[in-house]
Amino acid sequence: MVDLHTHVLPGMDDGSQSAGESLKMLEALGAQGITWVAATPHFYAGENGPEVFLTRRAQAAKELRRHWREGLPRLLLGAEVHFFEGMSRAKELEALCLEGTELLLLEMPSGVWTKRMTGEVLELCRRPGIRVLLAHIERYMDFQPPETWDRLQAAGALNQCNAGFFLRWWTRQKARRMLEQGLVQFIASDCHNLSTRPPRLGAALKIAGAARQRLEENVREFLPAWEV
Repeated sequence: MVDLHTHVLPGMDDGSQSAGESLKMLEALGAQGITWVAATPHFYAGENGPEVFLTRRAQAAKELRRHWREGLPRLLLGAEVHFFEGMSRAKELEALCLEGTELLLLEMPSGVWTKRMTGEVLELCRRPGIRVLLAHIERYMDFQPPETWDRLQAAGALNQCNAGFFLRWWTRQKARRMLEQGLVQFIASDCHNLSTRPPRLGAALKIAGAARQRLEENVREFLPAWEV
């Protein structure tokens, strides 16, 4: 299996702060049976443009790979792109997609989205070369009316939930039901460190049970370049 939402690149954001911490996070994921890991540091358009971000990301990945050890999950690059006005027309957005795919991991604001925000995401869904993957939708799904999710699904948007959604006893049944119904296409750890937000994808996959087959099918369909 793959973990397509992590913050394992050292010094990029509020995730790992050192190569040593990154390696321990990757070791933990490897021990859980994860073979591919996407490093998806936060991208905020108001802080850096894509060119600056991609340069910093490349440097962090180079530093991490310098300490690489045999047996660790294979590392791929991406970004967790925070929503910003006009992003559907922004240049170089494709460069922020998960490596080898058209998937753009999009972090939406918590709370109720305006019609303008929803319209921006729908425009992004129609942009050639990009497939929207909404990050940790459990954070904001209950704030939006059902018709918003119907429109996004019809436009081809995909949904990712964090492992914690499956691990918390008061949400795990809902999480598994959404997975079984095809409302969630991916589970990811969204790990930031080894203490407060550690890698726990393996435990979530066990709770997914028989629905895990659906996850594996989604990997083959949407991540064909990732030779899992």
